[in-house]
Amino acid sequence: MTSTPGSGGPTAAPTPRPSDRPAGPAGPARPRLRRRFSRAERLVHRATGALMLLCVATAACLYVPQLAELVGRRYLVVTVHQWSGLLLPAPFVVGLASPAFRADLRRLNRFAPHDKEWLRAVRRRDFRPESRPAGKFNAGQKLYGGWIAGAVLVMLATGLMMWFTWLTPLVWRTSATFVHDWLSLAVGLVLVGHIGMAFADPEARRGMRTGSVERPWAEREHPLWKEEE
Repeated sequence: MTSTPGSGGPTAAPTPRPSDRPAGPAGPARPRLRRRFSRAERLVHRATGALMLLCVATAACLYVPQLAELVGRRYLVVTVHQWSGLLLPAPFVVGLASPAFRADLRRLNRFAPHDKEWLRAVRRRDFRPESRPAGKFNAGQKLYGGWIAGAVLVMLATGLMMWFTWLTPLVWRTSATFVHDWLSLAVGLVLVGHIGMAFADPEARRGMRTGSVERPWAEREHPLWKEEE
């Protein structure tokens, strides 16, 4: 009996995966995705970002006269500022229960030789991807993570000195106020830069929003990520 096209059984040939199928009339297949952040990590980032923005916004209302007059209710603003600052480390502490969060913390705390090469390329204003090798996190992200973590601890310590005035001598509180005020300005400027860079990279935002990024982006921007794992 002569076979005809399409007469083979249902197991005659394996069905290709959606990512391996050729482009059809609807257009090319979408690039495959790679998991970047777990749900726990994204929740920690969102909660920390919300508390940080609340701290910065209430601080601006306390120190900028025009905003203070516009908002009013200074006691309420002070209370919100104090408690948002006190709760700022809470998402980080809760996030330590996540293995994925702890693994990424280890990556952020480890500088490798390629990170120095990345920083040299930044200093030379060399924007070619091949001149900026990076693992899951590049050197700039590692520096930002370390700096913001240290700034939060200093802000928390100086804020507590200003809040509980009976705990420390007057000279300590005066110094704490000076450090707290100027460091808060620096944190605000760094956050503006962080948000600006996020808006300049839609795929990075997507990774933090959905947890996944496209593989071509990961291979281009973080070529050593696969080796780290």
